[in-house]
Order: sequence, then C-alpha cells, then structure tokens
Amino acid sequence: MVQVNENYLKLKAGYLFPEISKRVNAYIQNNSSCDIIKLGIGDVTEPLPKSCRDAMSKALNEMGTKDGFRGYGPEQGYPWLREKISDNDFISRGCQITPEEIFVSDGSKCDSSNILDILGNDNSIAVTDPVYPVYVDSNVMTGRTGESLQDGTYQGLIYLPINEENNFLPEIPTSKVDIIYLCFPNNPTGATITKVDLKKWVDYANQNNSLILFDAAYEAFIQDKELPHSIYEIDGAKDCAIEFRSFSKNAGFTGVRCAYTVIPKSISGLNSKSEEINLWSLWNRRQSTKFNGVSYIVQRGAEAVYSSDGKKEVKDLIGFYMENAKIMKNKLKTAGFTVYGGDNAPYIWIKVPDQMTSWDFFDYLLEKANVVGTPGSGFGLSGEGYFRLSAFNSREKVIDAMERIIRI
Repeated sequence: MVQVNENYLKLKAGYLFPEISKRVNAYIQNNSSCDIIKLGIGDVTEPLPKSCRDAMSKALNEMGTKDGFRGYGPEQGYPWLREKISDNDFISRGCQITPEEIFVSDGSKCDSSNILDILGNDNSIAVTDPVYPVYVDSNVMTGRTGESLQDGTYQGLIYLPINEENNFLPEIPTSKVDIIYLCFPNNPTGATITKVDLKKWVDYANQNNSLILFDAAYEAFIQDKELPHSIYEIDGAKDCAIEFRSFSKNAGFTGVRCAYTVIPKSISGLNSKSEEINLWSLWNRRQSTKFNGVSYIVQRGAEAVYSSDGKKEVKDLIGFYMENAKIMKNKLKTAGFTVYGGDNAPYIWIKVPDQMTSWDFFDYLLEKANVVGTPGSGFGLSGEGYFRLSAFNSREKVIDAMERIIRI
C-alpha cells in the first residue's frame, strides 16, 4: 500500500476557515430560517472593475480568432503585465524592481507556500503570533516542524508574539533566524509598520544573512502616506527580502486568480557546500517546471488595473471597503468594544469581552446576532482573547451586522 506524507498528520484538526464553515453550516441546519451575515473570511463581494471586465472580454474574443488565439504563455507572466507592475507598483515608489524580477501567479497564498520548494528544510523559521495560518501549515506539511504541542504551537518554529503591549509589532529576535515571515498591513490584526521599524528588520536580515518573506497582499488599503507599501522602499531589502502581492483584494480577483511574487536577482542562499546559489534562478526553474502560468485572459484583466480608468475604479473599490471598516470600527467602539485595525487595512481586530474565549465569542455572535467572524485563537496562541471581523461585504450587510452586535 502507498505511503502517505505523515507531516499532514501533524496538522491540527482542520484549517481555520473550513472549520468556521463547518460550524456555520451545522448552525444553519438547526436554524433554517436564520439570516447569517458573514464577516469572517477576507473574500470580496463587490463586482469586478469595469476596466478589468472589458479587458477580459476583449481578450476572450481575441482567443476566438485565428490570429488572436494563444496557447501556453510564459510561466513567469507576459512581459507587458510585468512591465506595468514594475512601473506602477515599484519604480513609481523609487523601488528599482525590474520586470524580470516579477513572477505572475494565481495567488499569493499559493506562492507563500510554494516558495518553500526552493528553500532547505534545515532553516530556522520565525512567524508572528497570531499569524496567517498558511505560513505555519505549509511548513508543517513540508516537514519543517516537529509535532503539534498542547497549546497549538509546533515544535521547531520560533513564535514572535504580537499584542497590545507591543502595539502588534513583533520584536526582532535576539539570536539568528534564517527565514522570517512578515505581513503588513497585517492579517489578522490590521496593524501596520513604519519605514523606521521595517528598516530594523531589513538591517537584522542583512546582518544575519536571513531571508524575509514579506506579504504585502493588503498594501493597497494603506491610507497613511508615510507608511511603506513595499519592503523595497527600504535600503538593503533587495538583498534579503521576497515580496508577495495580489490582485485579489484591491481589484476583487479572489475568484479570478492573479497575483505576483518579487524575487530580486541579488538574493542568494547557500548549498550544502556553502556555495552561494541565486534564489531567482531557483524560483524561475521551479515555476518553469511546476507552473504553466496564469491565463492570457486573466492577465489582460490584471493589466487593466493600471489603466487610468482602472486606477480610479480600484481606488473607489478600496475606498468602499475602507468606509465599511470605518463604520464597523466606530460602531463597535461606541458599543464599548476595544478595537484595533481598520485604519489602513480591511480588518477589525476586537478584544473579546467578558473573559470569553475567542471561540466562545464566535458561538455567541453566531447564535445571538447571526454574525460570523473569525476567532483570534485560530491564528495562533497569542490570538486568544481577540476576534477578527472583515470589512469585505455590502454596505447594507455591514451596517445590519453592526446593529445586531450592538443590540445583543
């Protein structure tokens, strides 16, 4: 009989979001007339920008003609999209990222997991706590951790707590760590990081030959002009950081699937003989072997994000969700909740009241208000006592959900 990958058996009972769905579905089965408002997962609800729809429609029609039909595209992404990304997301901010250093993909969630393909299993790894679960689970699946402990943490991982006491900013390790996951604006807490504080991480990484895996999937929601949108705004980052970006939240591509990863050609790692190996070359080979690229139609839709109309439509879309976040934060604070996030990110991070656990509060909101959020403990040990609400929903449902919570 075939052998299984036993690393999967180390995983906790269920990935966070399927577990939430399971509980919600069970509740609905016993309460068929209930009207559930879901503010749990970070899935967008508003229609795709018109510019993107038009571009994809045009591309689809091209594919129906002899001259316009395209088969396999370049695994790294079409040059015209990579050039637009380079010019608009990096060169315009003073970041010298070339189109060749940009790899178009079907999602930053995928890339943040797949990046482990080119990194050795003996690296020491640090994650924030709470943390986006994919960072942890993908390391478990690939055998980079020990067993799960009683408190839900894993042997072999270094956890960097983020909480009220440190303003939800992780403290820099006092010893050498090989790989560090950072996410700003942060999922789940909504916290941001200044250029001064991010420079400290870049300096640490360069001094210790560490690699930062920087998730900037929510950078488009930053409202404060002083905050960095990319780690490459920091001197030295091109020597120590890989950045993940996505069209999912800013342009509503969660169901369309398009993202990209930036790997500067200046980043290297070591092989077993202590010889320097270029990471860009390894990732390029990985993508060429395991990935057939994002469809032509989707990439034309992503390209339209950078058109003049596309920029305006995306700005309006982001503004809509950030207005939702503002409404949620104000309503919850008025109701007496201690609330964080929501100013530069589409997530509200609530302190759970009345000494409840975060899962107790999940059940409480579900039963009393028919509102679904995400328990903080699902993001890690230090997430206990907190609860995340997403601003991704219609204005009507967001207002309704807040009124329901205030009434209970």
